[in-house]
Order: sequence, then C-alpha cells, then structure tokens
Amino acid sequence: MPELPEVAALAGFLSRRATGHRVTRVDVASIQVLKTFDPPPTALTGRALTAVDRHGKFLDLDFDGLHLVVHMARAGWLRWREELPAAPLRPGKGLTALRLVLDDGSGFDLTEAGTRKRLAAYVVADPATVPGVAALGVEPLSPDFTLEAFTALLAGRRQQIKGVLRDQRLVAGIGNAYSDEVLHAARLSPYKLADALTPEEVERLHRAIRDTLAEAVAESADLAAGQVKAHKKELLRVHGKAGRPCPVCGDTIREVSFADSSLQYCPTCQTGGKPLADRRMSRLLK
Repeated sequence: MPELPEVAALAGFLSRRATGHRVTRVDVASIQVLKTFDPPPTALTGRALTAVDRHGKFLDLDFDGLHLVVHMARAGWLRWREELPAAPLRPGKGLTALRLVLDDGSGFDLTEAGTRKRLAAYVVADPATVPGVAALGVEPLSPDFTLEAFTALLAGRRQQIKGVLRDQRLVAGIGNAYSDEVLHAARLSPYKLADALTPEEVERLHRAIRDTLAEAVAESADLAAGQVKAHKKELLRVHGKAGRPCPVCGDTIREVSFADSSLQYCPTCQTGGKPLADRRMSRLLK
C-alpha cells in the first residue's frame, strides 16, 4: 500500500510534470472506483492542473478548483505515461480503472491488482468532504505533531503500538511498512501497549516517526512516478526483509504473519532477544 512518502513522491512528480496542462479526456473502465457521481469525472475536462497536494495517504489533484482525490488502497497505483492511446479506454479490460489524458498526450492510469477492489477516486469541490480525509488524524511531519500532542494521543490508549501507528484517525499516512520501520528505529516491540510506554520511549518513538518519514520523503523527492515503488523497497530496513540480517545488530529479522498482512521486526533491537509468536494477538513467548 502506498504510504505517506510514496504519495508525497507522486504528488511532487505530478506537480513538476503536469501542472498547467489541461485535461482532454477522462475514461472510467471500472465504475466501482468512483465514490462520487456529482460532479461526474468528465467535469474535469478542459480544466488545468493548478496544484497537487497530499492528505495522509490521499493524493489530491486540484484542477482549477475541482479536485480529483485518490486513495490507492492496498493494491492500487498511479502509472504515468508520456503518451496515452488515442482510443478511449474500454470498460472492464485489464487492471486500469481510470485514465486521465492531458493536452500534450501524456497522463496517467489508476490501476489496481488483485480481486479485492478498494481503489477509490472522488471528484469534489472540497477535499475535506471526502470522508476518509475528514477523519484523518495529525500529519506526522506537520508542526502540530509535537511531542506533547503525541504523548496526549497515547495516554490511556490500551492498544498495541503497531495498531496505533496504522490508525489513520490518530496519525495520518503511516501504514504497515513504515510502522515496522518506525518501531525498529525506536527499538520498540510492535506488541507493546501504547499506554505502557515510558516517557523516554514516547520521546524516542516520536523522534523515530519524524526522522524515518522525513528521510523517506527526502530520498524520494525527485523520483519519477515509475521509480517510486522500487526505490521504497530499497530504502526499507526491516519491512519485507524477513530472514535477512538486521542492518543495526546483525540478528535475523523475523516475521509474524496474519490473515491478510504480516509484520517484520528484529528480536535483538526490539523485543529483548525474544521472538514473537507467529499468530494473531500473540504475546512474547515465555
């Protein structure tokens, strides 16, 4: 799933490459991708891209006051093409759910792999009317994400810290991958309860969130859209690296698998050398 750094990289690329260009065509191959119907996506036609923004994991393209807001969910992506076919996209064919063509022939496809279709596109006058955007918690790279605010957010929350970091209503933009990265940097078990963190651990976690995300954003800032996914895999230190040595201590990175996801961690750095049981809601092995 694209998280804050990848969405920021896409926003930067589109801002550099497409700002000022007008929409000549919008093709919808899967009506399921559209979560709003008035105005229709064709209302974007003739409008110029004036700004690109990000809200958590939501990408916000401002076409002269009318916004195309996209959430790519787990298996969605934005594929930029310098030259798109002249023929309209045929409904129900392939992975592409929506295509947007600009006045120089370039543009992008919104694609989604897999059978669980959660890619979402909204055409709205105000991004704040998108329910997911309206419900977002604090942006972790904003001035509002202070240590004091984060401490208050965790107070009394009897929830595993991994889940807290992934809850978009609390902290916007962190998903499965970067929660693993942040917890490794902070030297914390993903199963530790939020309200059990000491003040020193909260401070360490707050710093790890800001530093990890800021570094990832900076590393991806100048990438083209087609380079973002591969670069993310190169940057990650523990997520997706089960079986490899920890880059900090050399211990073997372990994995806990769930029904539809998994997490990775380093026992030496994060759990006092003890492996976590590989089952949902497990605790440290005694």
